[in-house]
Amino acid sequence: MKLISFRRPDGTASWGVAKDAGIVDLGAHAPSLRHALWATESLADAAGGPVRYQLDDVTLLPPIPNPDKILCIGLNYLSHIREGGREPPKKPIIFTRFANTQVAHGQPMVRPNISETFDFEGEMAVIIGKSCRHVPKDRAHEVIAGYSCYNDGSIREWQRHSTQFTPGKNFVATGGFGPWIVTPSEAGDISKQTLRTRLNGEEMQHATIDDLCFDVPTLIEYCSTFTRLEPGDVIVTGTTGGVGAYRTPPLWMKPGDVVEVEISGIGTLRNPIVQED
Repeated sequence: MKLISFRRPDGTASWGVAKDAGIVDLGAHAPSLRHALWATESLADAAGGPVRYQLDDVTLLPPIPNPDKILCIGLNYLSHIREGGREPPKKPIIFTRFANTQVAHGQPMVRPNISETFDFEGEMAVIIGKSCRHVPKDRAHEVIAGYSCYNDGSIREWQRHSTQFTPGKNFVATGGFGPWIVTPSEAGDISKQTLRTRLNGEEMQHATIDDLCFDVPTLIEYCSTFTRLEPGDVIVTGTTGGVGAYRTPPLWMKPGDVVEVEISGIGTLRNPIVQED
């Protein structure tokens, strides 16, 4: 299944299942998608209901507009570690994003007026499906609701103010998320999927998910040890080599650009770039 959050034509928020024929609106079943992730078997049955909208009829929201937590993993692809001249970390490097930094598929990512160093980071997001703690790696699959595309847009100048990444990762409307959550059964073996990032149609990043330094089960085990993961929590698993900061000269996103993050088995997240008002 492809699970989405959206605004109906009348402006009210809802969620449902995206199918080739259109959208099955399931907003009457739970207040939001994150409240229904624990019941994916029931959702599969409900997805057989009538199509109510076409994608063009609605405004997409980030798949989880209101997550309890967004945990981002830094320096987690070996290709990205190598291009920065670093050694692989011994433990996952974790920083957080805030919900108001996220924008949906098709919505603009905003370059702030304070800096021009707006970089792309194509990533895969893992969405948690149930409340959990101390999840061993061999049971991590039991708590995964699905996967999505993510663009961890970074203001590099602010990221480098200190050893803490958080300021450069939390400017409003700098993180693309979507277009939907693909359930594990539809995504297939996620470690074999391919991630690509394109800027104005030109490929900037290309790697298979198995280039991760810490794989998805390891990340879930680690994160669920120090915090309780909740339904709808998002773990953004890191970016590949090819970011703009390490190009010569550096390549920054600018107003008028269009950036796409495509992951096989999941879909394509597309966002235009605009300047802050």
